[in-house]
Amino acid sequence: MRRAFLAITGLAASTTALVVFKGSPATNQVAQNLPTAQPVDPTGQGVDPSADPNAPGTDPTDGATPSKSADAPVSPKPGKTTARPSGTKATKAPSAPRTTKPPQSTNRRVTGAGFDNEYGYVQVQIVVSGSRIVDAVALSLPSGGESDIHSGDVSSAYDGTGGEVVRKQNANLNTVSGATETSNSYKQSLRSAIEQAF
Repeated sequence: MRRAFLAITGLAASTTALVVFKGSPATNQVAQNLPTAQPVDPTGQGVDPSADPNAPGTDPTDGATPSKSADAPVSPKPGKTTARPSGTKATKAPSAPRTTKPPQSTNRRVTGAGFDNEYGYVQVQIVVSGSRIVDAVALSLPSGGESDIHSGDVSSAYDGTGGEVVRKQNANLNTVSGATETSNSYKQSLRSAIEQAF
């Protein structure tokens, strides 16, 4: 009987201690600081524990639009341009080829001063292209009698694209035999034209 009394007394003491231990403020504080169980999303995406489980967007069966995940990529809004990757250059569309005008003739006609001699009047004109004489012609030579013959000899020797003026490109011409005066007047007029041209 004594043993039974001790057993009942011990059981009562341990029950009292257990009740006191559970009711202490430190125990309640520890229990309050323990983390609560988090809901598990079967899709693998995280669930916000502070979100209301009954709020629209959390239950796919409630007919509301699901909320966007923070990890989902954001597509650009229509009408806005996206930045071009660095290192790329904008290229211009090729422009239409320019049409060039046909080159204009650069030939110039230059007339030298006229000179008189005892047989008549002599005047020469040259055609210049760039820095070259390309043609020569006597505009006026003595005429009548033997002068026609001598003037013809001078013209044949000096005039034209293949004459001595074009070949030598200066007024240092050979004197035509039998037409010294006409040759000298031709050279003087030619020299005047060259000085004007160049």
